[in-house]
Parts: sequence; C-alpha cells; structure tokens
Amino acid sequence: MTTTTDTITAIATANGVGSISIVRVSGERALEIAKKLTCKTDFKPRYATLSNLYDTKNELIDEAIVLYFKAPYSFTAEDVVEFQCHGGMVVANLVLKAVLEAGARLAEPGEFSKRAFFNGRIDLSEAEAIAKLIEAKSEDAAKILAKQLKGELKEFIENVRDEIIHILAYSEVSIDYAEEDLPQDLIDQMRLKLQNLQKSLEKTLRASRAREGLMQGFKVAIVGKPNVGKSSLLNALLNYERAIVSDIAGTTRDTIEEEVRIGSHLIRIVDTAGIREADDEIERIGIERSKEAIEQSDIVLALFDQSRPFTQEDKEILQLLKNYPQKKIIYIQTKKDLPSAFEAELNFDLSINAKSDVEELVKKLQELLDQTNTSEEVMLISQRQISAVENTIAYIKEAFLPLEDQELEIFSFCLNHAVKELNSITRPFDNDEMLDKMFGSFCLGK
Repeated sequence: MTTTTDTITAIATANGVGSISIVRVSGERALEIAKKLTCKTDFKPRYATLSNLYDTKNELIDEAIVLYFKAPYSFTAEDVVEFQCHGGMVVANLVLKAVLEAGARLAEPGEFSKRAFFNGRIDLSEAEAIAKLIEAKSEDAAKILAKQLKGELKEFIENVRDEIIHILAYSEVSIDYAEEDLPQDLIDQMRLKLQNLQKSLEKTLRASRAREGLMQGFKVAIVGKPNVGKSSLLNALLNYERAIVSDIAGTTRDTIEEEVRIGSHLIRIVDTAGIREADDEIERIGIERSKEAIEQSDIVLALFDQSRPFTQEDKEILQLLKNYPQKKIIYIQTKKDLPSAFEAELNFDLSINAKSDVEELVKKLQELLDQTNTSEEVMLISQRQISAVENTIAYIKEAFLPLEDQELEIFSFCLNHAVKELNSITRPFDNDEMLDKMFGSFCLGK
C-alpha cells in the first residue's frame, strides 16, 4: 500500500562537479513524465536508454541515460525513473526543474526510503542501514551495514520475537487453567528459554557498544600538561600545521578537532588544552572541556614530556586517567630526542618525537581500531535500536518473578511489552512521529 499518490523527485547525487548526476522520480506518473521529457512513447523496464531530454518549451537540456523500473520491482515498489545526466548542478537542476514542471513534486528528505518501508520493500532496520552506509566511517562499518541491508539484524530480531511469542502462547493458554498449579517442568522450560534469550540479547548489546565507534567514527583524545607536545602530535598526524605550536604554556585554550584516516578507519582526533590549575577563566573552561573529551573518547593518548621533571600536574593527569579503567589509554613519552629528566617510574607504551616520529603510534592506533571488529555478533547500529533492546531485556528480567509466583497475567503483560519493543526495531507502524523524525534525517534523494 503506497503512502501517497504524489509522484516525487529529487537529485540523488551529492552536490558538486562529477561525471554524472542522477535525478530520481517515483510514483504513478513517473513513466508519463519520462515520456514527456524524452518525447519517446515507451521504455523497456530495467534497460538503459540513451535519450535527449527536453524542457516544457521543447528546448534541449541534455543527452542522458534513462532507466525505468516498473512497479513493484523498484526500490520504492512504485514506478521509478532515473535520469543519469551529465554531472554538475546546473544540468541536474535543469532536469529537476523540467520534472517538476511535468507534474512531480520535490521529495522530502528520506521520502524514497520511507515509501520503500511503507510499501514493504524494506523494514526499519534495513532503512537505518541505508542511511548509515552513506555516512560509513570505516570499511568494517560498510561491511557490517551491507549485512544489515541483507536482513541480518531483521532475522535476529524476528527469531527472538518468535521465541518470546512462543513462550507467551504457553502463558496465555495456561491462564485458562489458573485454578490449577502448572507443572514444574513447564515453568522450568519457560524460565530457561527466557534466560537464553536474555543472554543472547545482552551479548549483542555488549558487542554493539564495543563497536559503536565503527559507526560514528572513533574519537581519540590527546591529553597532557601544557607543552608536552600535544599540538605538535596533532599536526604530525594530520601532516599539516593545524594547531599553533608555542613554548608558552596555555597556548591551546580550547579543544581542536580534526578527522584523519588511520588504516581503514576515519577517526576524529581531539587536541585538548593542557590540564593544570589555571587562574584564567577562559583557560579553565578549556581544561574542563579537555576532561569532557577524555570522557567521550574511545582512545586516549596520554603524553608526558621526558625532558622535564615529573610534576604534580603529571601526577594529577595519571590520577584522572585512573577514573577510566575500561578506556583504551596509550601512555606516550615525548621529546625522546632531548636529554631525559623524567624521574618517575611509568610504563610507557611508546617513546616518540611528536614533531616527526609518529609511524609507530599510527601502527599502534591501527591495531587497536582493528581489534574492535573481531566479534561476529549481530550489531545494533543506532541509539534507537540499542534503547529498544535495553527495554526488551528489562521487561524479560521483570517477567521472572511473576513466572515463579505463577502470576501469568503479569508475566504475559511483561512479555507483551518485550515484543512491542522488538517490533519497534523493524516495523513500528504505531509511531508516526518517530518515523517522520527518523526518515527526515536522511539525505535528500534517498
């Protein structure tokens, strides 16, 4: 069932100059509009046709490839036409204007994917995978999302849902015999099934949180007291002078963020203000942001200047980092080319000259980043999916007590809510506001 009878259109390729631009049209008038623009009488479905394109004044716009996908064998399950015209926004906008004048309307962000969802071509987990794939920050993320496009998460969720419904069916039937005690082996079987489901969901949740950086891009924070070489290290990793380097303490007064590729991963490096006691209000705010950067990072590069004595500031940084025992921290000794004056015993992972010698650090970072995708577990790729699984686990846990007490109405109530939470991951038809918000975040033309 289609969501509307409107025929929609949008430019489906990114802004800028390229060899081709694609203008996509979907709806019951798509073929009619293609015939108008090409002055042709027919198109063979799923065949590329080279054709001139004309505007409503019958003036030539471009020579383009036209592809026609007949419903329901298209992405949206509607008639779809794609005009592959020459690249550049001028030509693409002329084609788009002609399509609009021929009777289509401009698509809203994500409207093509939304129609595919409502017409049963994809479920919500596959729609989210499409959006995430466009923004993938690493090759590993792209591979995970490709599996999700093939329905890997959908299959996992449906299997868990079916198991819960199976248990729920036992409960609903048993309610009819509420005057009698249930056989203990039936209670044991239901408990065991729920425990296994809980473990499976928790395992998936842990794996998803551990690999969250694959989807959003890993964040690496560079921390240390003033003048240990943080800005020099950032510049060396970026291979250009992004941050000001000075011998004056407090030169970096706020966090600086830049993206760089390490191996197959796109990471965001955060150069923080030197952590110390500061009287300057602006510098103090910068130091607080440095502490927030540590909190939000996946990996911390903790820098210590071996050419200067170990100070109270170094000690406080070490104490601060002890608050994050689960965080990946690389302890780095900087300025190795200078005479040593660092008396404290500290097990360093690396010793570098931050201005020029970063190859060993890059290899170390790549090893850590590659380790994040060793799990073969199905992955949840959005906070919405994670929250739904968390809520499902909570309802399963809540169901154990009424099961032991044979209060099956309450037990069934908990499991029904668990099923509803799982449904929200794939087909939440009862929440139009959530759907509008989610599809509205997609890029135009998708």
